[in-house]
This record gives sequence, C-alpha cells and structure tokens, in this order.
Amino acid sequence: MGTTAAMPRLRFSPTPGSARLRPRRAAAPLLAASLAASLAMLAGACSKAFVPRKFPTTLALYQASEHEYQRRHWDNALAGFDLLAGQLPARDTLLAHVYFYQGEVHGKKDEHLLAAQAYSRIIDAFPDDSLADDALIRTAREYQALWRKPTLDAQYGQTALSTYRQLLSLYPDSKLVPEAGREIAHLNGMFADKDFETAEHYMRRKAYDSAIIYLRDVTQNYPGTPAARQSYFRLLDAYRAIKYREDEVETCTEARKFYPGDGEISQACASVPAAIATDTARAATDSTRPRIPVP
Repeated sequence: MGTTAAMPRLRFSPTPGSARLRPRRAAAPLLAASLAASLAMLAGACSKAFVPRKFPTTLALYQASEHEYQRRHWDNALAGFDLLAGQLPARDTLLAHVYFYQGEVHGKKDEHLLAAQAYSRIIDAFPDDSLADDALIRTAREYQALWRKPTLDAQYGQTALSTYRQLLSLYPDSKLVPEAGREIAHLNGMFADKDFETAEHYMRRKAYDSAIIYLRDVTQNYPGTPAARQSYFRLLDAYRAIKYREDEVETCTEARKFYPGDGEISQACASVPAAIATDTARAATDSTRPRIPVP
C-alpha cells in the first residue's frame, strides 16, 4: 500500500499440552505500538478542521456542508449553512435548501425555536418551492416540541396549531395534510386537558361558576376529546351543587346527543328528563346567577 508501513506479523508457537496457538509475549509490545500509531493517525485525520471560508464557490461550500450533515457533524454543517445563508442572493433557489438544512441541524441539536425560525424563512421567501409544505409542517413540529405538557404555558402550542392549520389552508393537496390533521387533533386534546385541569382546580375550591366556564369551553371547543366527555360529568356535579336545574337538564340533553348509547352518561342522567330548558327560563336563570371572576 504505497509507503504505508506494513503491520508487524505476529509470531506464534504451540503451547505444550494444547492444540491452541497463542501469541508470544514479545509480540504484545509490537501490537500495542502499532495500534497506538494507527489511533494517532486516525485522530489526526478526524481533528482536521472544517473551515467554511476556504471553499472557492458557494456550490462547493454547500456540497461540503451537506457532506458534514450526512456525517452527523452538526456544528460543522451548521457553520457552513450559516455562512451560505449570508452569502447567497435573496432569490437564489439554493437558499431554500440552505434554510431547510439549518432547520434540520437545529432540530437535531434540540434547538427547537431556532429550527422553527429557519424553516419559516422558506415559507416567507419561497412559498412556491417544493420544500414549502415540508418546511411548514416541520415548523409546526418544532413549536409543538416546545409545549410538551398541557400544564405548561400554551403559547407555543397555539403557534403550532395555527401553523398546522396554515398548511391545510395553503397546501390542501399536500401529501402531508393527513399528518397535519392528526397533529391538530392531538393538540386539541392537549388544550382540552389544560382547560379541564383548570376547571378541576376551581371545582376543588367549590368555585363552581369559574369551573363551569372552563368545562363549557372544553365541550364547545374540543368536542370528541376524552376531556370533553369527562367535562359533562363534572358539569353535572357543578350544576347540582349550585342547584341549576335547567342547566343540568340541558347538559344531559347535550351529552345524550353526543354520546348515544353511553351507559355511564345514561346512568348519570337517569333522573333528568330528556328536555331542554326554554330560552326565557335560561335567560332568567343566567341573570340571577352570582359570578366569580376568573383571574
């Protein structure tokens, strides 16, 4: 192999009383020295710095940065794509790919907000690019990754939800539409859980009117979620505690409509006739209720 030194051959001798062959002790230092030299050469090759500014053209830098990405050298790849983002003309179509890779690398590094911002640049600058719908759903995913629990601030969850809906609106024929629909349903379930937990907070403190506001929000805005079904039971508890008979009747009527044949709903509403309070009676009842302000 050219000038490369050959690995020293290991010398063996038979061990008395055994058919197995073992290396002579004298070979061990040679083997260790050879392995050390090989590791030193490998370390020198791996430590060679990636210098984005040394590449003569933007295309060469793009290809090298892409290669670094494929090798999972995230920092090197990002350094190259960041330089390209500043060098390429605003309407160069290669820039859409650069933004996409920036988003991918930031995502790999769990830098979700930076990833979302990188992807969103494609939507702003290249809405007709073939990467646009992919960039949009990735933007939504990155915002969604920033809202992991319903109990946390839902700002990023709201942004993710609106971004998924934007995909449905701007690219209705995209192959990503079904996935966006599933994620919207998942987020709606999280929002429902968040409101339900808030309602439970007020129920434990017997602040029933405040609890009712959140429970109604769940049933009206997030129908079909597990929290919506549970909210009907808690609404009945609240209305019965404050003796709002008309609202109890209306809640059972609505619950029976959405969950026909549900045995637990039927049992909870067993004493409630299948009728809806009149608008006049409803308005009269609402006007006399004390309201507890919701902070």
